[in-house]
Amino acid sequence: MKNKAIICSTLLLVLSGCASVPTAEPAKSNQLKQFEAPENGSAGVYVYRTDSAVGAALKKDVFIDGDCLGETAPGVFFYQEVEGGKEHILSTESEFSANDITLLTEEGRLYFVNQYIKMGVFVGGAGLELVDEKVGKAEVKKVDLAIKGNCTSN
Repeated sequence: MKNKAIICSTLLLVLSGCASVPTAEPAKSNQLKQFEAPENGSAGVYVYRTDSAVGAALKKDVFIDGDCLGETAPGVFFYQEVEGGKEHILSTESEFSANDITLLTEEGRLYFVNQYIKMGVFVGGAGLELVDEKVGKAEVKKVDLAIKGNCTSN
């Protein structure tokens, strides 16, 4: 019985911790929060994560077209310009396999994708959802720009 209490206490401490990833300079983050339309045939993709309770201790990788965008934690976003007028696949790691969404982009337009944590059998997984531009802008304004790269599942 004592061992069960120790295991439960340890598990609770691990799950209640808060993951973090390196963030960029505030000036760069603030610049991207101006939401300027991309030029030269590009579209802009914001991927953000705002969760605070469920999954706060988990870091999850996110990719665009198979390239590592970075490792997320609560309270961060990434921004990537992609070729407009083309389909792009956004992926995130989950418990047993990747979760993907396909995004057909238009030149000069911004897209907002929420990465959320969902319960799993052993560990939490992650999902991605395209959100309305107005909602996405409001959410991105609350979080900080994360430094690109450092995916763990490469």
